[in-house]
Amino acid sequence: MTAERPGAGGTEDTVDGVLAALADPTRRRLLELLAARGQATATSLAEHLPVSRQAVVKHLAVLDAAGLVRGGRVGREVRYAVRPDALDTTARWMASLAADWDRRLAAIKDAAEAAEHEQGRPGPAEGK
Repeated sequence: MTAERPGAGGTEDTVDGVLAALADPTRRRLLELLAARGQATATSLAEHLPVSRQAVVKHLAVLDAAGLVRGGRVGREVRYAVRPDALDTTARWMASLAADWDRRLAAIKDAAEAAEHEQGRPGPAEGK
């Protein structure tokens, strides 16, 4: 299945950005930390990772560009939070892809059972 592409910023662009961003284990860990905490600063996130605060900021910028997090200034700090829309879009795309495969596999199974039945051999369900 090909993801829909209704134009710039469409489903395909969203899915591509999310999958590229989540390909990195540090970014996945950042997303997990933010999901657990609700909001956090780059400094507080860096305390839980084996990378510098500057590296965390760069990773957060990639997650932000993919639509997975957003940063908002609170006084002198920038607090980051998860934005679920892009992740939801990607999950729906993956579920649709899985459903397509399930339909294809069911069709192959039906064809194999029909062929066995035509040849007079019991199918998997009938042979017991």
